[in-house]
Amino acid sequence: MGYGDYLEQLTYLLFLKMADEFSRPPYNRQLPIPVEYNWESLADKRGADLESHYTTLLRELSHSKGILGQIFTKSQNKIQDPAKLYKLIDMIDKEQWSTMGADVKGKIYEGLLEKNAEDTKSGAGQYFTPRALIRAMVECVRPEPMKTIADPACGTGGFFLAAYDFVANTNNYSLNREQKEFLKHKTFFGNEIVAGTRRMALMNLFLHNIGDFESDNFISPADALISDSGLRVDYVLANPPFGKKSSMTFTNDEGEQDSEDLTYNRQDFWVTTSNKQLNFVQHIRTMLKSDGRAAVVLPDNVLFEGGAGETIRKKLLETTNLHTILRLPTGIFYKQGVKANVLFFDNKPASKHAQTKEIWIYDFRTNIHFTLKKNPLKLSDLADFIECYHPSNIHQRKETYHPDTNPEGRWRRFTYEEIVERDKTSLDITWLKDNSLTDLDNLPDPDVLANDIIENLRAGIESFEEIMGVINGR
Repeated sequence: MGYGDYLEQLTYLLFLKMADEFSRPPYNRQLPIPVEYNWESLADKRGADLESHYTTLLRELSHSKGILGQIFTKSQNKIQDPAKLYKLIDMIDKEQWSTMGADVKGKIYEGLLEKNAEDTKSGAGQYFTPRALIRAMVECVRPEPMKTIADPACGTGGFFLAAYDFVANTNNYSLNREQKEFLKHKTFFGNEIVAGTRRMALMNLFLHNIGDFESDNFISPADALISDSGLRVDYVLANPPFGKKSSMTFTNDEGEQDSEDLTYNRQDFWVTTSNKQLNFVQHIRTMLKSDGRAAVVLPDNVLFEGGAGETIRKKLLETTNLHTILRLPTGIFYKQGVKANVLFFDNKPASKHAQTKEIWIYDFRTNIHFTLKKNPLKLSDLADFIECYHPSNIHQRKETYHPDTNPEGRWRRFTYEEIVERDKTSLDITWLKDNSLTDLDNLPDPDVLANDIIENLRAGIESFEEIMGVINGR
């Protein structure tokens, strides 16, 4: 059984065990789990009876409403050996999960999710953003109590957890009862179209004390890009899925699998495009309240692509304050070949003049190398960026770059006028020298070089595949 399947089965059983604990004293909660399919119904069976009952239980609970139905959506028994199933049930039954601290439960499950992300064959890594990067983004945005937070492609819920931890941290805020209730039940709104990933996100939040057994509306299975839901939030924190194209797969008249690019015809979008990343940029801007703020991980193509990309960049500069870009190094994501950035922008009311006056860029890519195993990204690696960002007051920032005294400074300011004069209003800006091109005695480790070569080759192949798709009319 693959790791993802194991984690899925663990999620089903853990949810049932916790529900059983909350139905007993001192909680005495009335929960919507039929008696014939509760935890006790599993605990007293063995062998073939256990396997048969577990299979039936999963099928029946998948038809339920609320969070119960979402947790068990399309659930199937992947544990074919009844002895192993009993062993897993017995292991879970020995713990009292309801009294275990949310931080302990959460760390256990987050650890499992991260291990699952390392399974490159399953592709689970694309739903898992490096937690150090998420925490740094949250440290910069500094979400406040009694304000709403959304992620239109929430994966396993990493941004929600980091934001929850920040707001709940007594070093940041001292919450009263109303604020705690709002944080638990009314703060977070997400979308995740992959049923298995949404299940893990719900369980991840549940174990971290976000929502409860009655919560069923804060992670939607709908494609966020299909339409404007009308939701307006104070913050959007997101890392939309990798891959530029939005497409759906169908069977054609010849019975062959075919795909069709999706374009979203929305009145609130500036342009119509099949580029998924550009559509997410437009959608996120729509989601923000007039004073809402966003921090979004986006690939390099969003910074330089012409056509629709240029139009969207210009509109973003005009209607929002796109004040910060963090250029990310390679080797930090579980999907190879990703060259990404974090864009920080604040929505603004309509105005005759462009709302962006200046853009600050932090080059965290040039001459910086990470690997997932030997040298993974840590929060401390981003400490200098957070300090330069100056979260307490971004108007008090100071450049570290100077053409004469510090040409190697990574923190540099560009005016709106300098940006719009660039070809295609490109935000793909670098100024540091790549030492690997000039200093042959100071090359990175061989595995880092090999990873860089692989990532560049993958990016090149993807570009060629797109060109071939256009040539062949796909």
